[in-house]
Amino acid sequence: MVPGLLLLVVIGAAAGLLATRLMRVNVDLPSAMGIGVLGALFGGLVLRLILTAGGWMVTFVLAVAGAMALIWIWQFLRK
Repeated sequence: MVPGLLLLVVIGAAAGLLATRLMRVNVDLPSAMGIGVLGALFGGLVLRLILTAGGWMVTFVLAVAGAMALIWIWQFLRK
C-alpha cells in the first residue's frame, strides 16, 4: 500500500508540473507539485474505479487529467 501511494505522489508531482505548463498557469514549484498530487489522488483513485486498466502510464495520464481538472475548478472559483 505504501509503495503504491508513494509512487502516486511522485507521479502526481510530475503530472502537476506538466498540467500547469499545458494550461499556462503561472504558479511556483511547490504549488504545481501540490496541485499534481491532489490531481493524482483525484484522477488516479476516483477515475480508476471507472477505468480498470492498469499500469503506471495510465496512472500518469489520469493524474495529469485530474490536475488539469483541479486547475480548471480553481480558476473558475477565482473569478
